[in-house]
Amino acid sequence: MEDLCHPMPMDTYNKNLLKNVHPENWQNPVPAGTYDLVVIGAGSAGLVAAIGGARLGAKTALVEKTFLGGDCLNYGCVPSKLLIRSSRLLREIRNSDRFGIRVSDFQVDFQDVMARLRQVRSKISEHDSAERIVKEGIHLFFGKGHFTSGNSLSVEDRVLKFKRAIITSGATTFIPPVEGIDICGYVTNESIFNIPEIPETLMILGGGPLGCELALAFSRLGSKVTIIQRGHQFLPKEDPDAASIVAEIFIEEGIDVMFNSQLKTIRVRDGFKEALIQTEGEGEKTCRVSEFLIATGRTPDLEDLDLEVAGVEYDKRNGIKVKDDLQTTNPRIYAAGDSCMKYKFTHTADASARIALQNALFAGKRKVSSLCIPWCTYVDPEIAHVGMYERDATERGLDFDSIKVSLTEIDRALLEGDERGFLKIIFGEKNGKILGATLVANHAGDMISEIGTAIKAGLTIGKLSEIIHPYPTQTEIFKRAGDIYNARRLTPWVTKLLKCWLWLRR
Repeated sequence: MEDLCHPMPMDTYNKNLLKNVHPENWQNPVPAGTYDLVVIGAGSAGLVAAIGGARLGAKTALVEKTFLGGDCLNYGCVPSKLLIRSSRLLREIRNSDRFGIRVSDFQVDFQDVMARLRQVRSKISEHDSAERIVKEGIHLFFGKGHFTSGNSLSVEDRVLKFKRAIITSGATTFIPPVEGIDICGYVTNESIFNIPEIPETLMILGGGPLGCELALAFSRLGSKVTIIQRGHQFLPKEDPDAASIVAEIFIEEGIDVMFNSQLKTIRVRDGFKEALIQTEGEGEKTCRVSEFLIATGRTPDLEDLDLEVAGVEYDKRNGIKVKDDLQTTNPRIYAAGDSCMKYKFTHTADASARIALQNALFAGKRKVSSLCIPWCTYVDPEIAHVGMYERDATERGLDFDSIKVSLTEIDRALLEGDERGFLKIIFGEKNGKILGATLVANHAGDMISEIGTAIKAGLTIGKLSEIIHPYPTQTEIFKRAGDIYNARRLTPWVTKLLKCWLWLRR
């Protein structure tokens, strides 16, 4: 958890974190014969699989080469959302005049912001601690594990034999092959939360979820931020209408946005990192920054596992090859989470681990393709999605339609001053069955699961109008979409029939 430029601050909070996620002087246990289940990697997927296996009666071993809790706890979801919370509060303070509240003076203490980050992360780490894992009856091994056969694994000087194994080794930051990048120094999500001071200038390479979230957070906290995106929009997998809002907000808040651009070289000059950027239309530009963050995506972390020895096929970019039931090319071995999944989210890792566990131990028939996976990018407003996009429905040759509702039509959004955003629902043109939805709102991540539930239940969009939502809440936007759909069905012909019916009843 250390970076050469930014070592981990060893305060009380981080000491407690390390005590939980990798206790000092840990002694690996003596292997206990053949394990029913060995789990490799103790991130979100690994912890779910190992604890679930132990509770179901399986003799279980868990192997972790660095820190329990994986990416999410240590340098992913937890610290990033803590930083985002502080930056959002700043936005509210700066915009308080809109609500008749005038704040005459305030200041940002970045060191206090980071201290709170470490404090809360330390508290959350108790859920993933070595003490808790041992209490579950799991044999916990720290060290790099690698396969020695199709049914055995070596960790340091210990050999673990198994009946079944689940690989949950996670993913790591993809470092692009840019000239000078290794010499000049950079930060990733694994080290940026160790920085002692707010960077005066910060360049971010990559406009995916991580790059966008941290661009907005650091800009609000005081950095002059430049973000480089190779394509023409941020969050390239998202609905273009949603992604365009991100670009608008960045420009409004003073972030230097560079679309259709590529980093060519980077070097150190006069104490700054000097980047040469190839832009579309403007040629080459040179930027000088004090810190450089790489956020160009993540690749499965499969290094040193010796998967070939176990007969497990994989490729470095996409990860372990699995069937729909998450079984690998070795029938004894399954995989879950970022090591094999297209969608690299904590909640997806959790869900896939449950599938792999059931199928591995009990010959289950659960399929990962049955999952209805939501996700959210925690910019401001948040962008959440579940199910199909319009492009997905088009590629599948489906007859579909869509309804788009602006937050300006929702009373609670107006009351809160959060009217920037929308809901777009995709549904079958003939049957009205919900296929997918994108939601842009300040609490989109909390709200989107209503649509996920509707998709799993096979509901039509018209059914949303029958769900009673408390007034006033932003979730009324779903009912509004259902009302619009039902109103569309009142064609002139249907209206005429209804009038005839009412006349006959007089």
